Amino acid sequence: MSSLQLQHIEKTYDNKVKAVHDFNLDVKDGELIVLVGPSGCGKSTTLRMVAGLEDISSGKLIIDGKDVTQMPPKDRDIAMVFQNYALYGHMTVYENMAFSMMLRKENKNVIHQKVLAAAEILDLTSQLNKKPSQLSGGQRQRVAMGRTIVRTPKVFLFDEPLSNLDAKLRSATRREILLLHKRLNATIIYVTHDQIEALTLADRIVCMSMGHVQQIGTPLELYDKPANLFVASFIGLPPMNLFDVEIRDGKAVCRDFTIDLDEEEKKTLAAYTGKTVTMGVRPENVVPGGQIGVKVFTNENLGYNTLVNGNVGNHKITCKFRGWCTYKEGEEVKVSFTKKHFFDKETTNAIRQ
Repeated sequence: MSSLQLQHIEKTYDNKVKAVHDFNLDVKDGELIVLVGPSGCGKSTTLRMVAGLEDISSGKLIIDGKDVTQMPPKDRDIAMVFQNYALYGHMTVYENMAFSMMLRKENKNVIHQKVLAAAEILDLTSQLNKKPSQLSGGQRQRVAMGRTIVRTPKVFLFDEPLSNLDAKLRSATRREILLLHKRLNATIIYVTHDQIEALTLADRIVCMSMGHVQQIGTPLELYDKPANLFVASFIGLPPMNLFDVEIRDGKAVCRDFTIDLDEEEKKTLAAYTGKTVTMGVRPENVVPGGQIGVKVFTNENLGYNTLVNGNVGNHKITCKFRGWCTYKEGEEVKVSFTKKHFFDKETTNAIRQ
């Protein structure tokens, strides 16, 4: 496989709209990078620039030390798996997987061996004589993946490949992509708006918003140490609870509650004494027992966990409690916060020591 560098990549369209701003990323050999963010954030545009399907307005794209910025797609040795599979309906699975090699007029025996090897990896051996219309959505996506595997490209690109699948198939195909990555040691750039895919698949995540990179890091880094309010709100399900609090005398004072800060939090927030900051608490860091009263309005029982939705005064809050809870509407539950995040009100950046 190969390494990849995106150096100050930008995309500006003819109408002067800038879709991607100063994108910088070094992808290591064999690394699985996930670009995640809401619709319109620039992640698919970035992927298409890597593929050569969109011109790069400025910056450089380097693959294995070679500048390929102006190189046509066919010469970049990159394979792309699309959201809609892009299979030929009149061809069999075998023919779909072999098609690109047939165009290049490769040896028939080599083609046959590569198709059979890819089919075995993807559990498609028994489907090779079928047409795409005879396959499930998950099988079609595996065929699309197989078509890229046989080419043994330098870089695999995945553009929201699971978005057309139902929840069960998404989970199964996600596991197959992970196994494929480990088996091939493939360099992969994967685009999705689904944070679950990002957290479960990625070696590193690139979180984007409005064409800007907000944070690059491991899934745990983005989850546990979000760089700003956008990342904190976007990564994590359910989203982080947010409160405006004033830092006063070693306490975080909200209109509806007051909590004591620990010694580390006091040091971190020393410069914000007398100022208002945004405090974030993930639902799983809200635990039963404490001084903060939550007035319950719904329970969402998920088996091992229960999402308890309610209000702290005028603030909405979601709690993720262990076990099966049966709180009634209007019941008050006392809670405390086991971990808190703080963000500057003006910059929205995380406040750290």
